Amino acid sequence: MSKKLANGITVPDRQEWQSDDLSENYVADYKPFTMVDGPGVRCAIYLSGCKFLCPGCYNVVAQNFHYGSPYTQALEDQIIADLRQPYVQGLTLLGGEPFLNTAVALKLTRRVRAEFGTTKDIWSWTGYTWEELAEETPDKQALLNELDVLVDGRFVQALMDLSLRFRGSSNQKMIDVPSSLAAHEIVLWSDAYDN
Repeated sequence: MSKKLANGITVPDRQEWQSDDLSENYVADYKPFTMVDGPGVRCAIYLSGCKFLCPGCYNVVAQNFHYGSPYTQALEDQIIADLRQPYVQGLTLLGGEPFLNTAVALKLTRRVRAEFGTTKDIWSWTGYTWEELAEETPDKQALLNELDVLVDGRFVQALMDLSLRFRGSSNQKMIDVPSSLAAHEIVLWSDAYDN
């Protein structure tokens, strides 16, 4: 059974939170052509619903699984059309919690892979840690396999650091997913700006 830590964050038992039980397949927001949710110009989809409830969350409204509007084929088609722009580097999944919305996230990421292969990268943020996802449900592991970069871990207000790229608190890691899966250990993502 999930527990609330002293810092106010809710943490689930292994495989406790099931997307099929929680997700309403809602989208809190879609932002085409953004430059803040990962490197380069990106299309960012904010999936509704999160149970981590991190104090200081920057997107509290998206914690509600019924916030926003239902995911539609028309929205998916628009995202694919936007990704076709040559200046768009990739897709970003945020929330809420993408790993509690795997029906939507998998449908979209699999279509992105079918349409673009690896020419467009896919990033996702999650409150789960890499280690927790390794013991999670098959749908969560399937979503992980579609990603290029995972920013893992719950936001911890006491560890907030505004100097970090693409992270809110210093406990969060930017993980190169394909390299980590191949190596069977965490390989951190970095680029020229990190050197």
